Amino acid sequence: MAEGAVPTEQELLESLDRIGVADVLVQALATTASIGFRRVSADTRDLPQVRLAIEALRALEPVLRESGADEAVVRDLEQARMNLQLAYAKAVTEHEQQPSDDGV
Repeated sequence: MAEGAVPTEQELLESLDRIGVADVLVQALATTASIGFRRVSADTRDLPQVRLAIEALRALEPVLRESGADEAVVRDLEQARMNLQLAYAKAVTEHEQQPSDDGV
């Protein structure tokens, strides 16, 4: 296929045939971890989204491991989840220590 050309249906199907579900899950979880870290930062804090990212990572790590995914990749995702959990706990503590906005 020439650069910039629109792939044909056959080329798309061949691409899909080369991609495994585990590959898609690894990419999705890496993206989930990245978004989780972004949402835990003070600038864009959204703790429910961080919690969702943590739970998604926790739920799918064993699935990836059982599927035969590269163990180093699974360990990297586990480490990212653990770091995200620590950042989440710190953010929750900071949030609880902030004075309330209602003046009480």
